[in-house]
Amino acid sequence: MSKRHVATIAARAGIAQDTAFSAVTPPLYLTSTYELTAFKQPGQYDYSRSNNPTRDLLGETLAELEGGVKAIVTSTGMSACLLALQLLTPDDTLVIPHDCYGGSYRLFTNLAQRKNAFKLLVVNFQQAGWAEQISKAAPKMIWLETPSNPLLQITDVRAVCQLAKKLQALVVVDNTFLSPVLQQPLALGADIVVHSTTKYINGHSDIVGGVLVCNSVQLGDELKWWANCLGITGAPFDSYMTLRGLRTLEPRIRLQQDNAARVVDFLAKQPLVAKVYYPGLPQHPGHAIAKAQQSGFGAMCSFDLAADAALLPVFFSALRLFTLAQSLGGIESLICHPGTMTHASMDAKAQQTAGIGPTLIRLSVGIENSDDLLADLLQAFNAVAQASRQADKAANIGTAVKPDHEQQQQFRLNPALSAFW
Repeated sequence: MSKRHVATIAARAGIAQDTAFSAVTPPLYLTSTYELTAFKQPGQYDYSRSNNPTRDLLGETLAELEGGVKAIVTSTGMSACLLALQLLTPDDTLVIPHDCYGGSYRLFTNLAQRKNAFKLLVVNFQQAGWAEQISKAAPKMIWLETPSNPLLQITDVRAVCQLAKKLQALVVVDNTFLSPVLQQPLALGADIVVHSTTKYINGHSDIVGGVLVCNSVQLGDELKWWANCLGITGAPFDSYMTLRGLRTLEPRIRLQQDNAARVVDFLAKQPLVAKVYYPGLPQHPGHAIAKAQQSGFGAMCSFDLAADAALLPVFFSALRLFTLAQSLGGIESLICHPGTMTHASMDAKAQQTAGIGPTLIRLSVGIENSDDLLADLLQAFNAVAQASRQADKAANIGTAVKPDHEQQQQFRLNPALSAFW
C-alpha cells in the first residue's frame, strides 16, 4: 500500500495481528519479565523496562504517524523532555523559547542553574534578530513549542531547522497542542518530536505519558538506551490505554477544532474579552505561518478577560461545562488560569516576559455540543458583568464589594501544590 492517512494508521494500530488467538484488538502484556529460550539465550523480550510488546506497538504507531523511524514511549510528558536532554553535555547550549510550557521552563532552568547540565539561552522567536542571537550561541539543541502554551504563538519550524542545519544543531519540537493530525514537524526539518501523550494522543484524561519520535535510527537508539538506563519508559497498561484512545485521534481533533472555531468567533464578539489568542484568526501575527506548516489551527485558545482579576472567581464558579483543571486535549472541555496553574512555576518576571497576564484564561475545547459550550461561556460572562455592576454601585456609595467568599475559596489554589505544576 501507499503511505496511509493518519486516521487509518491510528485506527488500525495492531488490529488483526494477534498470532496466538487471532484476536482483532491487540492484547495487553502486563508481564514484567520474560522466559529465556535457553541459558544465555534471551528472546526478543527479557524485561519490560527495556522492551514490552504493548509499549512497542504504541511507539511504532506514533513513529508512523509522525513520519519518524523510531519512537521512545516514556512515563510522562516531562520524562520525555528529560530524555531528550540526555543528548547534551555541560559544555553544550540549549536554546528554548521564552514562552514555553511552565513545567518545561522549570525543567530547563533548574537543570541549567542547579545541575549545570548545559548552558541555556532563552530566545523570543517572535522578535527580529532571533537567528543572529542563536547563531552567536552555536547551540547543540534548539527547542521549539509551536503553537506555544498558553498564548498560541507560532514559530516558523522550517526557518529554524534551516538555521540549525548550518549550525549542526538538533531541533526538538513539542507537538502536543496539534498532534500529528495537524502538524508533522519532522517533515518540516526537525530531528525529534516530543508529545505529552496525556493530551490529544490519548484524549481521555485517564493516563499520563510521553513520547519522543526521532528522524534517525542512531538518535532513536541512543535515546532508547537512556530511557532504559534512567528507568523512565512507559507502563504497559498506560500504553494500552493510549493505543485505545489513539484510534479516535483524528475524528476527535476534527470535532474539537470545529467547536474551537465557534468558541473563538463567540469570544471575539464579547465585550468582556480584551483579546483572543488563536492562530486561526487572520489578525493573529502567526496566521500565515500556521496556515503554511499546519493542516488545521487546533482546539486550544486563550483570551484576556476584560475585567478586574478579582472577578476571576466569579467567572470560573459560574461555569458548568468548562471544568477548571490542569491538562488539555481530552474529550471534555477544560479551562485554566495559566498564571496560577500551568505556569505557576514561572516567577512573575518570567510570566511577564512571556506575556502571561493576571486575567489570561486558556481553553481546551472538547467534543460537547458547541451550542451548549457557548451558552456556558455566555452565562459566565453575564455573571461577571453583574458582579462588576454591583462592585461599581458599591464603590459609588463608598462600600468595598468583593467576590463571594465561597467563590474565592473555590478558585484559590493551594500554594504547596501549585509549585509542582
